[in-house]
Amino acid sequence: QVQLKESGGGLVQAGGSLRLSCAASGRTSRSHVLGWFRQTPGKEREFVAVISWSDSNTYYADSVKGRFTISRDNAKNTVYLQMNSLKPEDTAVYFCAARLTSRVMYASREYDFWGQGTQVTVSS
Repeated sequence: QVQLKESGGGLVQAGGSLRLSCAASGRTSRSHVLGWFRQTPGKEREFVAVISWSDSNTYYADSVKGRFTISRDNAKNTVYLQMNSLKPEDTAVYFCAARLTSRVMYASREYDFWGQGTQVTVSS
């Protein structure tokens, strides 16, 4: 089992920044892939960014590329999502997810463990 806990969400004006954190505990492993997804009411969970724990390769959705940065701190077993130049359309509940193999995937169904989510609201 892997436990994930997100923090750092909140209310911010358009153009502002937030940093989300995801603390992992339990059976963490260097073979994990950790990703961020987001969801708005009535829509499916959407891929945002992913990082490979072993080699730190990162991948982003086109909608956030150049504005968001995913990173990790091995010592703290924590993954971060730095969000800059936020837009109202970034408003969503953001979830951290872990995949137990090293292959990077973008579909939410490929992930094994999920955090409880943190709300991000961007006002115009």
